[in-house]
This record gives sequence, C-alpha cells and structure tokens, in this order.
Amino acid sequence: MMQKMPLSADVIRSLQPYDIRVLLALERLTRRFEWVPVDDLKGVTRLSEKEVEYRLGRLMARDLVRFDTVPYRGYALIFNGLDTLALHALTGRGTLRALGSLIGEGKEALVFEGLGLAPVAIKLHHVGQRSFQSVRLNRDYLPERTHCPWIHASRLSAEQEFDALTRLQSNVPVPEPIAIDRHAIVMDLIGGTTLNRAPLDDPETVLESILDAVREAYRLGVIHNDLSEFNVMIDGDRVVLIDWPQWIGPDHPNARAILERDLDNILTYFARKYRVSRDLTRVVESVVG
Repeated sequence: MMQKMPLSADVIRSLQPYDIRVLLALERLTRRFEWVPVDDLKGVTRLSEKEVEYRLGRLMARDLVRFDTVPYRGYALIFNGLDTLALHALTGRGTLRALGSLIGEGKEALVFEGLGLAPVAIKLHHVGQRSFQSVRLNRDYLPERTHCPWIHASRLSAEQEFDALTRLQSNVPVPEPIAIDRHAIVMDLIGGTTLNRAPLDDPETVLESILDAVREAYRLGVIHNDLSEFNVMIDGDRVVLIDWPQWIGPDHPNARAILERDLDNILTYFARKYRVSRDLTRVVESVVG
C-alpha cells in the first residue's frame, strides 16, 4: 500500500466533518472489503450518493483515498487517510495541539515533530507500505489474512512498541510514551542524533551505557530485536534506545540468537569505528546472568 507523500497539517485543517465521517466509514468497512463500494458508504455514513461522491473527490484530491475499478468500482483508505484519522483523534483528545515537520522516515514509519503540553514526537507506523509479505517473516504478530492487512499490522506494530516503552520507561533510557491511537504513538521528543552520525569523545562510556540499557531491558523481559547504531540516539551525555516494535521476550525460542545479533551489531560498530573491543560471548553472558 504505497503512500505518495507525507501528510501535512494543512491537509488535516482543510477537512470538514463530513470528510472525516467518510474516512471513518472507509476504515470501518475495510473489515469487509478491500475496495469499498459507494452503496455501502452511503449506508454507513447516511449521506446521499451525491454527497458521498463529493466527499470522496475531496479526499482523493488530498491523497487520503484511492479509487479503482478492478475487481469492481470501489474506494480504499491509504496510509495518509489512516494518519489523518489518528491525528484527528489525538487532537480531539487534547493530546496534540499542532503537527510539525517530518523529522524521520524509515521503511516502516514516519516521525513528525508535534506540540502537546510540550514538544513531542509522533510516530506513524506504516508496516507493509512497500511489501507486506517481506515484513511478515520477521513479525510473529502479523495477521495471516485480512482485507487490508497493512492497517491491522500497523496498529499491532504501534501497540507492540507502546507496550515496550511503557514497560521500560522507568528503568531503561527510552522515549517516554504519552498516548497511542490506531497506528500512531505520541512520545517525548528526543534531541541529538543517531549513534552512526554522532561524534563520540568517550566511546567506551557510551558503549557501557548501551550495554547497561540492554541488560536492564532483558531483566524486564524485553529484547530489542533490531538494535544497531541506527536505533540509538545520542543527546549530549544521554543515550536513548529507540524503535521497539519488533521486541521479543526472553522466553522466545530464538531469544538467545536474537540477543546475540543485537549485541554483535553494537560491538561490531564500536570495534570498527572506535577500536573499542568487547568479547561477544562475555557480554551476552553478562546480560542473561
């Protein structure tokens, strides 16, 4: 499910109540249809066919909805539309006051600056926007068959990450989770830059901080499962581990191998860039106890 361009605050502000009603109906009807017929939208929204088609035209012009004639004439929600519903709900609850600029983009997520009671980050999970089948292999929780599996998978990915952040926030340096709606997580805004871009004056201290965080997360029942220099933020003297949607528990059948891979990624980076070496086996044993 491709997305042409990130959502903007101007698009959200331009929407009218009937536009939101049609988006909500499309979201609801994707449980039954991959492509939603106009007649079903009329029934759910209780709007006339003329009004529904007018609203659909507005939504398509804003790149929130797609139309196709195969296998029949129907409409589908795309990620921009799902993003709009989540941000609209978070704004309605008072969690968000403003949407800022795009500050991060990966294969499975967009991250925006935002404003709540303080500056925040809004992470929109977009699982499967390039290839749903390619990500299913690495995610135990992904649905086997639904009409729009990317919606369900993106929600579950956000729930997984929010769960990890909630478990870890008091003891492990992670972003503080603030709220979740659908596939969107609001969390505190972390400054600095990722480890791969950060010049380190004291790499040994930074490495020990990362390893301490991995040990404490393991003690709390969480293994990152995607840890590398790209998922560690350096903000002055602060080290923060980010991007937790793929985490597993120590009882997972592949837990040991996955933990070793996470640690090997970090140790290899420090050995290559800073010539700071640690023995992988000893480090793994220090984590599992």
